[in-house]
Amino acid sequence: MSGFNFFIGIDYSGAEAPTSRLKELRVYAAKPGGATEPVKTPAIASFLASGSKNPQSVPRYWTRSEIAHWLIGLAKDEIRFFAGIDHGFSFPESYFKRYGLKTWSQFLDDFARYWPTDEDHVYVDFVRDGMLARGGGPPPDARVGRTNEFRLCERWTSSAKSVFQFDMQGSVAKSTHAGIPWLKRIRETAGEHVHFWPFDGWQPPAGRAVIAEVYPSIFRNRYARASRSADEHDAYAVARWLSESAARGVFDRYFNPPLTMAERRIAEREGWILGIG
Repeated sequence: MSGFNFFIGIDYSGAEAPTSRLKELRVYAAKPGGATEPVKTPAIASFLASGSKNPQSVPRYWTRSEIAHWLIGLAKDEIRFFAGIDHGFSFPESYFKRYGLKTWSQFLDDFARYWPTDEDHVYVDFVRDGMLARGGGPPPDARVGRTNEFRLCERWTSSAKSVFQFDMQGSVAKSTHAGIPWLKRIRETAGEHVHFWPFDGWQPPAGRAVIAEVYPSIFRNRYARASRSADEHDAYAVARWLSESAARGVFDRYFNPPLTMAERRIAEREGWILGIG
């Protein structure tokens, strides 16, 4: 598959609030045949236009809210991008069964109701600690999982952790619980301009932007780290791998992992990590 305007790697973070500027949030992009470069926050353009001379106020780091609205804007402008985001897009089949959920769309609606982590000033830990419940919000145990619950794609790797495994090195639980409501927002706002793989189909249609879950550990050691931080390098590695995969014409292989029909039906709700298979 070809025809993408550029390829985006996003190293995610679930720290603090969606409006917090986080050093751990990193975005890199590559145009076809071009170098892989860091993407400056949209707020930098506004800062430069303001004429401010205070270097301490430069908005160097992204917020989760900015990332989502930036992707929405690209999609609405019909810029065909391929974005790989480093957090879980869904939960294990056992979670779906426990809460009576049938589709990914139902899952997104249900999850965002109980984990409104896309709202200003809401930390993931606020939901976990029950702070929202004291203000009339959802109780902390309304939608939970167990650390021994894994998605099929996680069982296909040697190191991927459960999306419910908080508070440990390499955990994606916090970023996943912070990021999923933003997937819902992007999907609802950008509409048919964006294809969420594999939930919207295993083979993305021509002309649409694509957003997929990635696991930078698969790619990071292929490229020299140079002077990049660990978070910068993860975003860089994803964007570069996407660009190189498109140049080699091998996306079709990654879009169709070797799953049985039964496994494919599970993955259509649980999601899949691009590149595993």
